[in-house]
Amino acid sequence: MSYGHFAYLYDQLMEDAPYDDWAGFALKNWQKHGPKSEKSFLDLGCGTGEISLRLADSGFHVTGVDLSPDMLAVAREKADNTGSSIRFVEQDMSELEMDDKYGIIGIFCDSLNYLESEEQVRKTFGKAVKYLVPGGLLMFDVHSIEKVANGFINRSFSLNGENVAYIWDSFSGEDPNSVEHEISFFVRDEQDGKYDRYDEIHYQRTFPVETYRSWLEEVGLEVVSITSDFLTIEPAEESERVFFVAKKSK
Repeated sequence: MSYGHFAYLYDQLMEDAPYDDWAGFALKNWQKHGPKSEKSFLDLGCGTGEISLRLADSGFHVTGVDLSPDMLAVAREKADNTGSSIRFVEQDMSELEMDDKYGIIGIFCDSLNYLESEEQVRKTFGKAVKYLVPGGLLMFDVHSIEKVANGFINRSFSLNGENVAYIWDSFSGEDPNSVEHEISFFVRDEQDGKYDRYDEIHYQRTFPVETYRSWLEEVGLEVVSITSDFLTIEPAEESERVFFVAKKSK
């Protein structure tokens, strides 16, 4: 899915997002399980580059990939402003074609949930195997089925900020464990003070934990850990976010 106007509002709306926790999760698991000689990071679904920037600050050679040219434009501007030498590439993660291999491939901030079909998810895992070095790690997080069913579906969210407001309604999608987000943004024009309206639809889908595990093993990845909600505990029925770490065999 390609973000439009949302890309330029994303950082305002996500200012409280736990980017430090995602970056910390990547670093902790790389230190515990990863190939120490290969300090490189491929950030799939990198969005506006917040996690890419943090890994670059930690000394990693970083490449960010996203389907949205608007998200990448914001990410490139941030990297330029901070002097970070991050390469950003516009691609679909399920059709990934790179010229390097990486010690870590990360798909964070539930970016994997934007893939609508089983085939796309499985192809993405296959691409990860192709572009990981021996001993490299694939890490990702996804919404739990509980989160989709009871945290999103038939719920409404709203924001009335100083310059940005939104009405966000979520409905059940056509596929099992999927959700459709209908979002109307109202953005204040700095020149005349009037508000412009933008409408977008975003679709997300998740799968059972054991399904993800089987798909990872199917492409030859060893599942190192499955945890929840930035903790070290296994997912429970009430968990909202599930984290996977899988390793490519040497």
